[in-house]
Amino acid sequence: MFALIAALTLAPPQDPTLAAPDAAVGAVIDRMHAAAATADGATYFAQFTPDARFIGTDAGERWSLQAFRAYAEPYFARGQGWTYVPHDRVVTIAPIACRCVAWFDERLDNASYGETRGSGVLRLTEDGWKIEQYVLSFAVPNDVARDVVTVIRGQPGTPD
Repeated sequence: MFALIAALTLAPPQDPTLAAPDAAVGAVIDRMHAAAATADGATYFAQFTPDARFIGTDAGERWSLQAFRAYAEPYFARGQGWTYVPHDRVVTIAPIACRCVAWFDERLDNASYGETRGSGVLRLTEDGWKIEQYVLSFAVPNDVARDVVTVIRGQPGTPD
C-alpha cells in the first residue's frame, strides 16, 4: 500500500493538454480571440499551425495562414483588431487513440455583425494544440434566408 501511495505522490504532474484536452483546446481558441481583440498579431498567429486555413464570411475568403497574415498584419500594426466574444462553445476530441484531433463550434457576438458562428479543427502538435482551420460565418435566421439569398444573387459576379 505504501508503494502505491508513494508512486502516486511522486508521479510527475500530467501534461494539461493531455489531462483535459477540451479545456486546452478552448484556451487556444480564447487566446486567438483575445489576441485579435488587442491587435496582438504575434500571439494571434502563434495559435495556428503553419499550414492552417482561415475561411471568412465572404465566399472568396479561403486564406492560407501566410495570405491571412499578409492581410491582417497591417491592421494589427495600426492597433486595429476585431472583437468576437465567444459563448456556447462545444469542443469534441476525436475518438482516436492519440486524442490529437479536436473540432469545435461556437457562437460569437460582434458589435458590427451581431451573432456569428465560428467552427474549426485543431491538432495536437509538439507545441501543444494548434488551429488547423477556422471558419467564421454569419447566422442567418431561416425566416429571412430567402431574402438574404436574393440579395446575394443580385450582387455583380454572383452566379444564379
